[in-house]
Amino acid sequence: MDHEEGRRQIRLGLFVLHAGYHLAGWRHPQARSGGEDFGLMRETALIAERGLFDLFFLPDTPTSSRGASPSAAARLEPLTLLSALAAVTADIGLVATASTTYNEPFNLARQIASLDHLSNGRAAWNIVTTLSAEVAASFGRAGHLPHAQRYARAAEFIDVAKGLWDSWDDDAFVRDKASGVYFDKAKLHYLDHEGPHFSVRGPLSLARPPQGHPLLVLAGASDDGQALAAQAADIVFSAQNDLAEAQAFYRGIKLRAAQTGRDGGRVLVFPGVLPIIGATEAEARTKFDELQSLVDMEHALPLLSFFLGHDVSGLPLDEPLPDLGPSDAMKSRTALLAGLARTENLTVRELARIVAAGRGHLVVVGSPVQVADTLERWFLEGAADGFNVMVPYLPGGLEDFVEGVVPILQARGLYKTAYAPGTLRDRLGLPRPQSRYATPLSSLQRVPVSCDR
Repeated sequence: MDHEEGRRQIRLGLFVLHAGYHLAGWRHPQARSGGEDFGLMRETALIAERGLFDLFFLPDTPTSSRGASPSAAARLEPLTLLSALAAVTADIGLVATASTTYNEPFNLARQIASLDHLSNGRAAWNIVTTLSAEVAASFGRAGHLPHAQRYARAAEFIDVAKGLWDSWDDDAFVRDKASGVYFDKAKLHYLDHEGPHFSVRGPLSLARPPQGHPLLVLAGASDDGQALAAQAADIVFSAQNDLAEAQAFYRGIKLRAAQTGRDGGRVLVFPGVLPIIGATEAEARTKFDELQSLVDMEHALPLLSFFLGHDVSGLPLDEPLPDLGPSDAMKSRTALLAGLARTENLTVRELARIVAAGRGHLVVVGSPVQVADTLERWFLEGAADGFNVMVPYLPGGLEDFVEGVVPILQARGLYKTAYAPGTLRDRLGLPRPQSRYATPLSSLQRVPVSCDR
């Protein structure tokens, strides 16, 4: 983790929904939106870089529907968009969401490795198993895999991807004009993986990525999700709106990681936070109330149904949320929202409006100082290593944070004043993974051979 003058500091990711994270954010008078608007995405990325954000985080679901939220209805494919942004940014990490249920390891490993090369070591993969069962029909599947099977497939998928990234030793490409040797064949490795879900020979047709392995991000908070995150993730993206619950999750992830033999301190936890910022708390409250007044139940109910894993469109809006039973969708978010509804005795309409704002994440409404105070408390009291910032609308919501909150955190010594050199892993204080084929130096005395197979 980055330090200035030896002090642990907050990390920031920007969670990018082009229509704003607030469901009605795109309706704000100052908002811009558009799923195919590269100019907006470029401007957003450059504002985030001005704010020294560590991550530009693109969520994704590979489908659409008549009930889709504005940001999910139509948007650019993440790896394509981030490859373009790699050419116009210099420092910010580029996080692409991609599903282990509806991709194959070889193609995805190659695409993410390519982004790491294009960005000089700034690529990250947000690993999802995909929630929506509707996606299956678009991929010719008979049905959506059950929760446990999706996570078993994901674990094997990640292992295969990491093996493919190790296809070439770091020094395999000698490109020696005098001898005519382009690469050392002895430093190329065939994966020859055979498992329950995949059969992958390899090797990858690309040199080892600058980071060794692009950064791995996981958002699973179910038991299966936490187990996979503890085993594989560099960053764990979480959803809590209560400090004590966030602290418990933070401790749990670190402990689980340690139990797998990893250094828990090198598994970073990033809760999501939606800041609604005004010059004063009263101004921020007015802004929040205005956004809430723009929420349309026609869009809010499908979003609530998505997170609950049950269709709530036919329920009485002004009665308490009934017990809907278990879901095979986002189990942790379902439990969080159902628990909130029970604790606060919320009606379906009230819960839908809450989901429209923060989708279960922490919502902070206040002045820049109040937002900074909240982030500082969660960070110093063991609930977060950093935060995924979810701005209500673009670009103004991000500018409010960069111009208002960032200078306060910097003045308190809690946030960097410049990017450190190196790859994304270097900047986050995370080690470069050793290749699974690495051997002691004494055994690497190989004679280069020609590149003919």
